[in-house]
Amino acid sequence: MNPNQMRQLQKLQQEMAKAQEEIQNATTEGTAAGGVVTVAMSGDFRITKVTLKPEVVDPQDVETLEDLIVVACADAHKKMQDFAAKRMGVVTGGMRIPGL
Repeated sequence: MNPNQMRQLQKLQQEMAKAQEEIQNATTEGTAAGGVVTVAMSGDFRITKVTLKPEVVDPQDVETLEDLIVVACADAHKKMQDFAAKRMGVVTGGMRIPGL
């Protein structure tokens, strides 16, 4: 590997590390039913907050609330996956690198 290739590889590694750090520090929000349920998710796919509007809390219909929470979690997860793929795509120029 020539010195120019080595510098390019080191630069790519630095950019990838920066992108991974940005992803880890990112937060996305998923919603359900027009925002009556909101779920915040961290870059490592941990749910960090669940927000429920009072009108969605019906003791007679807990099952619907449970379903809305699942939908909001799935929405947050998809948004985080999309963010991570887009951010890493900027670094890799769209190349598919195994494990990323």
